[in-house]
Amino acid sequence: MEAKSEIIFDKLVYSCAFEKYRGHEEFIPEHFLGFQLSGETHAFYADGNVVIKENTIVLVKKNQLIRTIKYPSKSGKYQFVSITLDNPVLRQYAFENKIALRKHREIKQKLFFEADDFLSAYFLSLSPYINKTKEATPKLAELKIREAIELLLQSDPDLKYVLFDFSEPYKIDLKEFMNQNYMFNVSVEAFAKLTGRSISSFKRDFAKTFNTTPKKWLRDKRLDEAMYRIKQKKEKPADFYLDLGFENLSHFYYAFKQKFGITTSEI
Repeated sequence: MEAKSEIIFDKLVYSCAFEKYRGHEEFIPEHFLGFQLSGETHAFYADGNVVIKENTIVLVKKNQLIRTIKYPSKSGKYQFVSITLDNPVLRQYAFENKIALRKHREIKQKLFFEADDFLSAYFLSLSPYINKTKEATPKLAELKIREAIELLLQSDPDLKYVLFDFSEPYKIDLKEFMNQNYMFNVSVEAFAKLTGRSISSFKRDFAKTFNTTPKKWLRDKRLDEAMYRIKQKKEKPADFYLDLGFENLSHFYYAFKQKFGITTSEI
């Protein structure tokens, strides 16, 4: 059975699964606050990986790539609820509360929180909407989002440097970024935005940096890594093809034979 995601009101999403489920690569365009009700989420991103355990609250920053695997609890159910904190809501909140950041500040601390009384109670207050025993009006939905912002700032005032940083992603080192993120199977548009470029600027800078197109470079980079895993680490393609951004095994085998002129079994 596939994982089910359901939008309860505008920006509240409830995810449920009854067996291990591998999620697709995701480009996170907006901050979101999430709560692991049951089971675990294993999240993989450019800087490493993390396990979101039951009863953990997580603030996920915008403009990044994430891949997840969802594991049900021993009782056989996976449940995760998230609420989006998007730019319009955060800008309005900053305006009304006279919050202005005079300088950019990178927050290095982990963005995972133990479920304190206030944040736990907040997510429990969403239960009636998830269970469909209560329906949220647009006004009430807005209030719940604002409440989430209040509670985050109460838990750590320095989170204002995360929530109210409205600057556009600046142009970053393309070579370093692509070598860290090539395994994510997302669009060129997502890669362009994450590196602080328009699509045309991204393609132009990519050609200067790698002397090829993004599509060809990504394919070759993933296949070179596949060859290394097969020859040096003795891994089977079925165990890693998804990790390298291939959509299915037959596509991987075809691309591998096309590039190297041999099949994986001939190595």
